[in-house]
Amino acid sequence: MQPTRGGTTPAVFVSHEVKDKDKWLAATTREEFFSPLGITNIREFAAPTNPARVGVLMDVADMDAVMSALETPEAEAAMEHDGVVKETVVILIEA
Repeated sequence: MQPTRGGTTPAVFVSHEVKDKDKWLAATTREEFFSPLGITNIREFAAPTNPARVGVLMDVADMDAVMSALETPEAEAAMEHDGVVKETVVILIEA
């Protein structure tokens, strides 16, 4: 994936549901999984009216590497650990 506007690293927003918001927010799994892929500036969000709906905004230099990594057993284990409801994952890439 090419950088967007002016050569900056594109932002990616990932939204999904979790089984336990507080556990998800306290987990360090996101940084442990994504940081080695060159992902930076990871920020967590939680819906104020739906405790199961959360999201992550992050800067992703290589979207192909991320998408490949998300298909690994390590990604499955990370999502399971954090209580992510896999079938609710939606990925949006900065246009």
